[in-house]
Amino acid sequence: MIKDMNTITGWAGQMRGLRAREIEAFRRYWSAMRKDGDVPRRSDIDPRGIEPLLAEAFVAERIAPGLARLRIAGNHLTDLMGMEVRGMPLSSFLLPADRDRLADLLVDLFDAPATVDLRLTAEAGRGQAPLAARMVLMPLRSDLGDISRCLGCLVTDGPLGRAPRRFAITSSKVSVVTLRQDGLSGTGFTTPKAPASRPDARPPSRSERPYLRLVKSD
Repeated sequence: MIKDMNTITGWAGQMRGLRAREIEAFRRYWSAMRKDGDVPRRSDIDPRGIEPLLAEAFVAERIAPGLARLRIAGNHLTDLMGMEVRGMPLSSFLLPADRDRLADLLVDLFDAPATVDLRLTAEAGRGQAPLAARMVLMPLRSDLGDISRCLGCLVTDGPLGRAPRRFAITSSKVSVVTLRQDGLSGTGFTTPKAPASRPDARPPSRSERPYLRLVKSD
């Protein structure tokens, strides 16, 4: 299903601005957490490693093919929606017309696996100026070893205006993640596929914090 990799023209130019340096550092942190060429585990991610984008960061869980639910979210995402976003589908930030496209990209993210880089725009409206945004998604393994989590960020450029803000996808880039040749997970077993089950209505586990916060001590 990976079909966006070679359809982007002028991608580097499009991605200038929108706190590009912080996003690049965010991506480098994810890469640094890869052990022996594998996808990082959710438990490997330390908020201190993504401090510059902590408010824009999130962790999402795959609950069905093409569908992911937010488990942890920075305050910026709450500001965009004007409400608590933990437990909401990641697609809530997109216009309905773009949600099928995101679903295809999420399949690539978890199944290939791959990283996904999106350019987004929100149109002007009552109490809302046009808003540009960038969303980056990177796969993670759960503690069980399956690739069913993702680390992401949603960065915007401009005043948020009246919530909620929902975006259209203007361009996307998918980059396949090269894994170890033996095809094994960090536990030594073949990587299990995420079950194609219907999403349940259970709230996220309390073991994961509702917000990403950095706590400093002397």
